[in-house]
Amino acid sequence: MKGKVAIITGGTKGIGRAIAERLLGAGASVFICSRNADEVTKAVAELSELGNAAGDGCDVRDEASVRAMFGRCGREFGGVDILVNNAGVGINGKTVEEITTEEFRQTLETNLFGTFYACHHAIPVMRGRGGGYIINISSLAGQNPHPRMAAYNASKFAVNGFTEALMQEVRHDNIKVSYICPGSVNTEFGGDTPSDEKSWQLQPEDIADVVLDLLEMNIRALPSKVEIRPSKPPKR
Repeated sequence: MKGKVAIITGGTKGIGRAIAERLLGAGASVFICSRNADEVTKAVAELSELGNAAGDGCDVRDEASVRAMFGRCGREFGGVDILVNNAGVGINGKTVEEITTEEFRQTLETNLFGTFYACHHAIPVMRGRGGGYIINISSLAGQNPHPRMAAYNASKFAVNGFTEALMQEVRHDNIKVSYICPGSVNTEFGGDTPSDEKSWQLQPEDIADVVLDLLEMNIRALPSKVEIRPSKPPKR
């Protein structure tokens, strides 16, 4: 990963933070973003102890904010070779009747439109650098519908289809595209709280390991989709 530049959205905690740490450990320069600029400042200070890290506040729901973020990364590191679209929200526990229009829109704009905006601005930069790798963090909820998760299901089903189409569009530009579909991960996502009681769940580091494995795979090989789930969930 030495000499490579990675952008990680939602990189201050959870899966994004673990990916940032893993890529820095492998020698990449890492640019993280999050809506909370204070959290970005704190995370960058901590990540800088591991390697070449930078970041800034960015709302992936706003294309202008995403465009500006790519500009800042370019000025800091000269471009981007790796994009990990990790930023996401999940408003679960509400039926279609109960969820508000704004909550539904926020879910789609973050999980789907945010992924589109970042890919849209990354592709010409990567093409100009001779290639790159885009990895979208999806979910098993992108193929397994659940009641009271319709908005999240819709966003991740869409991300999966979008990613598969994009993969076919840019593969001959030496740009690889993959998506990872994790099961339950022990993070703060969706208002959850990491705990020892949920140690059976995947850990953020497990997803980071998959990202690094994908990036280090031979250029001729493209695992376009990776499913990863807890090996021993509680018996029902």
